[in-house]
Amino acid sequence: MRERWRITLRGTVQGVGFRPFVYQLATRLGVDGWVRNETGGVTVEAEGEGERLSRLLAGLVAEAPPLARVADVAVERLEPVGLTGFAILSSQGGTEVRALVPPDAALCSACRAELFDPIDRRHGYPFINCTHCGPRFTITAALPYDRPQTSMAAFPLCSDCAREYHDPRDRRFHAQPVACPACGPKAWYLRSGEEPRTDWREAAALDLARGLVVAVRGLGGFHLACDALNPAAVARLRQRKRRPHKPLAVMARDLEAVRRYCVVTPEEEALLTSPAAPIVLLRVREGTGPLLPDTLAPGSRTLGVMLPYTPLHVELFRAAETDLLVMTSGNRSGLPLARDNAQALADLGDVADGFLLHDREIVNRCDDSVVRVMAGGPVFFRRSRGYVPLPVPVPVPGGNLRHPVVLGAGGEMKNTFCLLAGGQAFLSQHIGELDTREGQAFYREALERLCRFLNLTPDVIAYDPHPGYQVSRIARGLPGRHVPVQHHHAHLAAVLAEHGVVEDAVGIVLDGTGYGSDEGEGGRLWGGEVLRGDLRSCRRLAHLGYIPLPGGEAAIREPWRTGAALLHLAFGEAEALALAERLFPGRPVRTVLALIQRGLNTPLACGAGRWLDGAAALLGMCAVSTYEGHAAIALSDAAEGVAAGPYPWRVADGVIDLLPAVQALVADRLAGVPPAVAGARFQAALADAVAEAALVAGGRAVGRGCAGGAPVTRVALGGGAFQNPSLLERVRARLEAAGCEVLIPRQAPPGDGGLSLGQAVVALWNTRCGATNRAEC
Repeated sequence: MRERWRITLRGTVQGVGFRPFVYQLATRLGVDGWVRNETGGVTVEAEGEGERLSRLLAGLVAEAPPLARVADVAVERLEPVGLTGFAILSSQGGTEVRALVPPDAALCSACRAELFDPIDRRHGYPFINCTHCGPRFTITAALPYDRPQTSMAAFPLCSDCAREYHDPRDRRFHAQPVACPACGPKAWYLRSGEEPRTDWREAAALDLARGLVVAVRGLGGFHLACDALNPAAVARLRQRKRRPHKPLAVMARDLEAVRRYCVVTPEEEALLTSPAAPIVLLRVREGTGPLLPDTLAPGSRTLGVMLPYTPLHVELFRAAETDLLVMTSGNRSGLPLARDNAQALADLGDVADGFLLHDREIVNRCDDSVVRVMAGGPVFFRRSRGYVPLPVPVPVPGGNLRHPVVLGAGGEMKNTFCLLAGGQAFLSQHIGELDTREGQAFYREALERLCRFLNLTPDVIAYDPHPGYQVSRIARGLPGRHVPVQHHHAHLAAVLAEHGVVEDAVGIVLDGTGYGSDEGEGGRLWGGEVLRGDLRSCRRLAHLGYIPLPGGEAAIREPWRTGAALLHLAFGEAEALALAERLFPGRPVRTVLALIQRGLNTPLACGAGRWLDGAAALLGMCAVSTYEGHAAIALSDAAEGVAAGPYPWRVADGVIDLLPAVQALVADRLAGVPPAVAGARFQAALADAVAEAALVAGGRAVGRGCAGGAPVTRVALGGGAFQNPSLLERVRARLEAAGCEVLIPRQAPPGDGGLSLGQAVVALWNTRCGATNRAEC
C-alpha cells in the first residue's frame, strides 16, 4: 500500500552532502518525493510502499555521510498525493535554527588524489574541496547553509563547476565552497616592496629555506611559519614575536615525518588524521632519531603537532625542503589572530618577511584546536577549529517550562562564550585574552556573529562575579537578566553537564586563581577546591591552604615571590630569609618577605596553580613567567614519567596542607636531589591530598564521617591544573581505586576555555518560568 511520510532531520545535516545522499538513497530504493534544506534542518517528503519508506528512514541515519550527525528524527504520516520521481528542492528559511553547519574539515582523500593528479583540472589548486571536506564555519555568515550566505558568493561558478554543483550524483553537489582555478579564489606571494608573485609555492618555499618568517593565510586566520628544523629561524621568529619560551606548534609534512620526531599512539594518530585535524600534544622521541631544536618547546618533552589540513598547506609542503614547519598563531602576543590581508600586512609587517595571501574572505576567525590524549581519552586544551560550531548536549530542567536562551560569558583568559538553547550548548571558537581593546572587539564581533548565525537572542546572561573582569563588564552591559555564577561552581557544572549528570556530585576544581565566595572569605582567591553540588548550587567542603601573594599580580608573573611565601609559611621568618637568599640569589627577597610580614599588598590565594608555581620556583625551574602557566607547565613537563613517591601532606578541618611537602622539597633541593624527582614527589602529594579530601567530602573514606550528607560516588575533575597529565591520572587512579566514578572533561577544556559552558548551565538551572530564582544561586 502506498504511503507518504514527511521526515524532518535535525543536527549537522547541512553542508555535509546530506541532500545528494538522500537523493541517491531514495532513487536506489525506488521512493518518490523530494528533499530540502530548511532553517530547522533537512526535510524529506517521501512517497512509496511502506516497507521501502521504512528502509529509507533507517538508511537516513545508518548510512549518513561521514561529516553528518543526525541528532533528531521526526516522522509525520500524510495522505499520498501521487508524487513521482525524486527531486532536490531549493532551501527554505525560517525563524528557528536547529540545523547545524559542520565545522571546517581537513582535506579528504578523494580531493587529495585530484590535487596530485596532473591531468585533473584541479591539479595543484590550493582551494580544492567537496561535500566531505573544506571550509564551513569559517566562511558562513548565516543559515541556511547555501553559497549566497558564505564568502564564496563573491566567486560565480564557471560552467564546469556549476555542472558538478547541480548534479546530485556528483561528489560536489551543493558543495558551497566548490571552485576551480578558472572561477575560484586565488593565492599569491608578497614581499615588502615587491610585486605580488603568482608562483607562491616556490617563492614561499625559498624564503622558508633561507630561514625567513612567512605569514600564511589559512582557513581561519594567519599562521606565522618558519623552518622548524632551523634553530636560527626559530630564534628569529621568537625574537620578533616577543615569545621567548612558550612552546611553538609545528605542522609536519605527513605521518611518517611525525613518527620520526615523536611517539604516536593509535589514539593520537586518529586525532591527527581526523576531519578536525587538531594540534595534538605528542611525546618527543628521546635518544634516537633526528633531534629537534630545543628552542621549539624549551624544557618540554612534548610538542604540539598537526598535519596539513588544507590543500594550500599540502601544496606548500610539496615545494618546501623541510619536513617540519613552525605554524604558530599569526598575531602579536596577546592580540587576536590576524584574519584579513590588510590587517596582517599592517600588524605583522615587522614580524614576517613574506606573506602568502589569498582572496577568500574569512568570515569567522578561528584558531587551531589543541588536544592531548590523557587518562584514556582526549582532553581539550583549546576547542576551536574543527569542532566549532558543533554543540555539546546538556541536560535541561524538566517540567512544562519555557527554557530561555542563555549566554555564558566566559572568563577573562582563554575565553570562549556559550549560547545554550534547547539543551544544546554552542561554545564559541577560542577568543583568547580580553585585556586589550582588540580582544574585547573580537569578543563582541564573535558573539554578534554566532547569535546571528544561530538566530538566537540571549534572555539570560551568566557571568563571573570577579569585579575586575572586562568580560563581566561587557556581559552586564548586554540586555537580559544577569546571573553571576561563582567561578569554581561553573567549572564543576561544565563537567557534570557534558556527562549528563544532574545529581549531587563531588568536584575537585584546581586552577590558578578565581574569585571566591564573599561569605566570610574577605575577598580571598580560590583555586584549590573540593566542592559538593549539582547544576544549581554547590558548597565548599575543603580547599588547599592559603598562600600570601606578595605584590599581588606580580607574584603570578614572578613565581619566585610565591616560592618565598611558601618558605615563610613552612619555615618561619628568620629561616625563610636565609633560605630565600640562597635559593633566589639576586632577588629582592628581604622586601618581599617584609611585605608578607606586614600584610601589605599580599592577597591570599589557595589556587593549585600558585602552589605549583611556588614549587617550580623553589626547584629552580622557573623564577619569572613569560606566559600564563609557565612555571606550572615547567614543573609538569619535568616531572612527567618520573616514578617517585609523594611527599608528606595532611588534611584537617577542611584544609589541605601541603607545607610538609614544601619542607621535604626544600630539603631535597638542598641535598642535590634531581629537580624532576622532587617535582614528581610534590605533584604526587598534591594529587593524593586532594583525592583524600574528595573521598572525605563524598563520605567514601574508610573510618571517616561524611562531610556533606549522604555518600556520593561521582567525582568530577575540573580546572586548568587538570591539563597536567601526571596530576590527572594519579587523582583518577586514587579515586577509582576507592570505588568512585570519575568524570573527566572530554568535550570542553577543563580550564577557562570551558568555563562558559558551566556558567550557562548553572544559570539555566536557576531559572524558572522565565524568571531567575536568585534564592537558589
